[in-house]
Amino acid sequence: MKLVYTPDLKSCGSNTVWVRFPPAALSRSLRNKSGDWRNWLACLLWEQEVAGSNPVSPTIFMKPKFFKTITGQKIPLPIFFPDATRAVLKTLDSADIENTKTPGILVNTFHLNNFPGTSVIKEHDGIRNFMNWGGGVISDSGGFQVMSLAKTFKTKKSPVSDIGVNFKIPNTNKKILFTPKTSIDFQMVLKTDMVVVLDDFTDLDADLNKQRETVERTILWARECKKLFDKYKIKNKPYLLGVVQGGYNLELRKECTERLVEIGFDGLGYGGWPQNADKTFNYNIPKIIGENCPDNYLLYGLGVGKPHEIVKMVQMGWNIFDCVLPTRDARHKRLYVFNAKTIDDIDLSDDKFYSYYVPDKEIHSHDLSPISTACDCLLCTRYDRSYLHHLFQIGDMTAGRLATIHNLRFYSLLMEKLRPIYGSI
Repeated sequence: MKLVYTPDLKSCGSNTVWVRFPPAALSRSLRNKSGDWRNWLACLLWEQEVAGSNPVSPTIFMKPKFFKTITGQKIPLPIFFPDATRAVLKTLDSADIENTKTPGILVNTFHLNNFPGTSVIKEHDGIRNFMNWGGGVISDSGGFQVMSLAKTFKTKKSPVSDIGVNFKIPNTNKKILFTPKTSIDFQMVLKTDMVVVLDDFTDLDADLNKQRETVERTILWARECKKLFDKYKIKNKPYLLGVVQGGYNLELRKECTERLVEIGFDGLGYGGWPQNADKTFNYNIPKIIGENCPDNYLLYGLGVGKPHEIVKMVQMGWNIFDCVLPTRDARHKRLYVFNAKTIDDIDLSDDKFYSYYVPDKEIHSHDLSPISTACDCLLCTRYDRSYLHHLFQIGDMTAGRLATIHNLRFYSLLMEKLRPIYGSI
């Protein structure tokens, strides 16, 4: 929590995170006070002055405790939302997702805008009704596809401009100009709980000029998205998230963060590649983002990630995550397992709190033990390693379904174990 007070309400903006002391003499007299005397002084002045002619106005920045949905739910933070890119988690239906105690999902604006499109989603009055899902929903802006689908096709003229991005729709001959307006308008049709602004993904090998260009365009699009978003006058408005770009350049990351905060969002996302060139995770970037935005901002690790990366980022104050890893790995015979005998024994302070289980080795064909005794998912409570090995051997889709259910439950358990850590920060 950060307390701020200023001589008047007008000057006490939402982006002010320091404490200003009008009476310098009083400030000097309290320098030797023990503890957090600045907060104590702010509270004291508020109590003494609130009924007077010159009230001092505090702004309290509380770290968010919940992710609030437009349907009225309050989901405890931190949260992990798996990627249901096209309104589906492969091999699962919405009931399966609910049974893993996964509180929400991420859907992709670009792909859903192409198929099934605006008219179908409008007929269902939003993405929730379309897939019969009752939990939280975040819609990604299409910013990742700026890199993965647009920039990967080498053409004489760049597909990206300040106006938007020229895409070729996958598996068709159709083309589309995808703009900030396209992204925001369709996300409002989706009726998600968090809307993400369109950003220009900084290439891994971008030089300084290209890094600067992507930051400037990201700011330009963010400002445009904010104006478009503000024009929607609806009762239960979703969160609006800005995305920080700048590649590995920490100065640009800091600048991008500060300029996005000036525009005003409900939170910021860690955009671009989170890994260094050697595939290790870059923790300096989330650190500098977190240090340069208000405490009450939601901090979203877009595309993050591996369990140990999530743990470290939660310890830094980050509270929202999404990634394809648990579902994709499950289909490729990689299951996440806590290195503990029971759920109560899970210890996230241990650097090796989890490991991978690969079920296709021949040794598992006669293994009658569960995948994990520190898990209460459908796979672990009902089937053994021998049966899962058999399902993968014969190529049955049930293998992918059960493995995905297990990995999603692993991640929801991880979030449950992280909540006390997040609450103590």
